[in-house]
Amino acid sequence: MMKIITIGDNVVDCYLDQGKYYPGGNCVNVAVNCKRSGAEEVSYIGVFATDDKAAHLKSVLELEGIPYHRSRVVEGISGQPRVNLTEDGDRVFVGGPKDTVQHIVKLKLIPEDYEYIKGFDVCHTSCYSSIEEELPSLSNYIKVSFDFSDIHDRAYLERVCPYITHGFFSGAHLTDDQLEKLVDELGKYNLETIGITRGSKPALFIYQGNRYYQQVYQTEIVDTMGAGDSFIGGFMTAYYNHHNISDALDFAAKSASKTCGFYGGFGYPMDLE
Repeated sequence: MMKIITIGDNVVDCYLDQGKYYPGGNCVNVAVNCKRSGAEEVSYIGVFATDDKAAHLKSVLELEGIPYHRSRVVEGISGQPRVNLTEDGDRVFVGGPKDTVQHIVKLKLIPEDYEYIKGFDVCHTSCYSSIEEELPSLSNYIKVSFDFSDIHDRAYLERVCPYITHGFFSGAHLTDDQLEKLVDELGKYNLETIGITRGSKPALFIYQGNRYYQQVYQTEIVDTMGAGDSFIGGFMTAYYNHHNISDALDFAAKSASKTCGFYGGFGYPMDLE
């Protein structure tokens, strides 16, 4: 059974239309979704602020059974991107404070962290986590999963791809030609799996040189926040729990579909002040 650690971003998403905060951030969302999907052990390392929003994030992780004891605490405020809901259920980011602890502090891993990390099967992180400088060392201890979101430029791929095992990309805005160019560029690197989600179009995964397409499960959309993170968490859990690639993709699509049925990445709202 899979043991996964996620390292990086945490935020509380500010839903202006509801007057509520929801805990989130790519690495927190993936951790929670892995736990809910059946991972044997899940842990999280990040940078927490000292406000009530950080306290809420910690309490949620405790409720989900995810330890965070190797995280850092920095005086300041939590990341709190502001978002509005479109008629289609999509969340649109409309800014947020830029003096958060996630903006001003980078996580520096130390030997004690690595000793802890190497007890897991895989580590997930993201382009939002400001951890690129740690990847060369981190990859010596553990397989790395990385969410690039919609960052596809060659320089960034060259910086990250040599040190990761699993690469996830958002490709909803890509034309078919742009998609093929991205696949060709990623072919330069020895990635075990490449996953490109495409919004309402089938996701494209490449495994051992073969292409796999996963249809999106239709559902009544309440909120798409965190659906991509649920896809990653579901896929990684099923994949490392020895499902075959097709079963893992199907499970991932079902996980993403469930997340679209409620508000926030995984629930737990708190009222705005």
